[in-house]
Amino acid sequence: MDLFEVYKKWDIEPVCGKDTTLWTADGTEYTDLYGGHAVISVGHCHPHYVEALTRQAKKLGFYSNAVKNSLQSKLAAKLGEASGYPDYALFLCNSGAEANENALKLASFATGRARVLAFCKAFHGRTSGAVGVTDNPRIRAPFNANPNVSFVPLNNLEAVEKELTQGTYAAVIVEGIQGVAGIYEPSDDFLLGLRDLCDKTGTLLVADEIQSGYGRTGLFYAHQHAGVRADIITSAKGMANGFPIGSVLISPAVKPSYGMLGTTFGGNHLACAAAIAVLEIMEAEHLVENAAKVGAYFREVLQGSKAVKEYRGRGLMIGLELKSEYVGLRDRLLFEKHFFTGAAGENVIRLLPSLTISMETAEAFVKAWKELTA
Repeated sequence: MDLFEVYKKWDIEPVCGKDTTLWTADGTEYTDLYGGHAVISVGHCHPHYVEALTRQAKKLGFYSNAVKNSLQSKLAAKLGEASGYPDYALFLCNSGAEANENALKLASFATGRARVLAFCKAFHGRTSGAVGVTDNPRIRAPFNANPNVSFVPLNNLEAVEKELTQGTYAAVIVEGIQGVAGIYEPSDDFLLGLRDLCDKTGTLLVADEIQSGYGRTGLFYAHQHAGVRADIITSAKGMANGFPIGSVLISPAVKPSYGMLGTTFGGNHLACAAAIAVLEIMEAEHLVENAAKVGAYFREVLQGSKAVKEYRGRGLMIGLELKSEYVGLRDRLLFEKHFFTGAAGENVIRLLPSLTISMETAEAFVKAWKELTA
């Protein structure tokens, strides 16, 4: 049997890692500044993370949500404290797409409305409901077309107001920072205005923090830079450092009922142990502060680079739009200098390193960048 090939792949296979370093079987060393799409939040094979998973695997790996699981309660308490949303409730699932699907379902239950407003260039996942609010026809099959979804430009409050005043929208879903699109930020004023319009029209504000959350931008969630509170917040990628998990944080105004949501694997014992370990490491090693510090360094030295047309992002969620003559720089960084980075199209390099990245590693990347763009 062959694989169903839907990914473009480099002919490189990492077989082990430590913090921001990866090695292939022949011992070739690479520096990881992408973290597998912002998933590796506390570094590869962090000792505390490995120990926590190992300890739990020796005790109990899984039982269903038909029984109590105190690890879920412990995770909820720690996440509430870390995120600044201690009064919210937590629903656990398996992925970001699942988190967004459940968030939109909750909004529809709570408001009795069917429609959702999303934004141009948005990416919210590949499952049916999530891809329905994703502005990318290439990944949205005819089956996924959703007449209840409308798209408006990001940072255009007038367009939002025109839609929401119809009074038919259950939710507005907005990324803390648009990642797949190439690192586009909703402005602080836009998010404040969005919050106000949602309040006036009885629409729930869903913050998709799947890529931009968990300390990556220098605050726990990116929307918190604007000083707003969302009604529902989704997380996934950085939650458990590679172990599959997703979460929905839910305002006290949204009341649960039996059977409203459900999952088989969500919130299992291993996933919760991994997610708790991540929060413990983030707190002990002050990783949110480190993301802000190293991110500020990257901005200072790279936004003036002769190769960069535009520097976008906050903290360690960085988009470097390249001038046309530097397209292809990502491959050179990988094959000549051994730095993994991400991309958005051909002309945007994305940096999404572990929050543990040291200043020395950041400086080594900048040195390599300057050598390739001299």
